[in-house]
Amino acid sequence: MTTEDCWRAVLEPRSQGRDVPGEILSHISPGHSDNINFFGVINVDVEAELAKLDTAGWRPPRAAQLRELGLMP
Repeated sequence: MTTEDCWRAVLEPRSQGRDVPGEILSHISPGHSDNINFFGVINVDVEAELAKLDTAGWRPPRAAQLRELGLMP
């Protein structure tokens, strides 16, 4: 959907005399989602992800995060 499509979606009913309040325009977006498969399958190697967790079940901070916190040189 493009911005033009959104505009046409408003102009056509208005040209037919129908009321299209401006407030509903905030609910229309030309955001692109054509490249997103909302119903697809995401394969996750669960065992590999679990192996990254520490003994408490948390993923340890990355080295970059530790440096930012001043906890690592």
